[in-house]
Amino acid sequence: MTRWHAGILAGCLSVLAAAGGFLLARWQQGAQATAPATAESATAAIHAAGIIGTARPYFSLPDLDGVTRQVSEWDGKVLAINFWATWCPPCRKEIPEFVALQRKYGDRGLQFLGVALEQPEPVRRFVVEYQVNYPILTGEMEVIRVAEAYGNHVGTLPYTVIIGRDGRIAFVQAGPLSVERAESALSPLL
Repeated sequence: MTRWHAGILAGCLSVLAAAGGFLLARWQQGAQATAPATAESATAAIHAAGIIGTARPYFSLPDLDGVTRQVSEWDGKVLAINFWATWCPPCRKEIPEFVALQRKYGDRGLQFLGVALEQPEPVRRFVVEYQVNYPILTGEMEVIRVAEAYGNHVGTLPYTVIIGRDGRIAFVQAGPLSVERAESALSPLL
């Protein structure tokens, strides 16, 4: 290949890279602009699918010590299962709020349960840094399957499911869950 051909090839690659970068930036802006609507529509679709009022699906996953835990360990409590990941900014934002809610309502029967979509090591560091005061389970494909069983067919993170003492799903939120909305869903169950 001559220098002239190499120069043309490099120029074409530069144009393609710039166009790809521009299109990626535009796509990300569009995704950010529609994210709340997507979370709202995902929550609406979950409600329409009829998961509210159904019995919570059984699952088991390892905790941060590698011990397999079953969801049935928390039967009889108001269980808030939060699917999340350390690389998810909205997840990171709501975890301290869940720590505060666990502290506030734990003695009334509330039990938060974090289900992290990743390997244990980054989760361990996060749990220490944020002083998480509730159990955390981890996994990858297994967590995706559990989230789907709880109605998260879109793969939204964060994703929170609240289960009453009777073992039935009472509330689902695709996307971030505010403290106000969480307390509103939890109050009648505690």
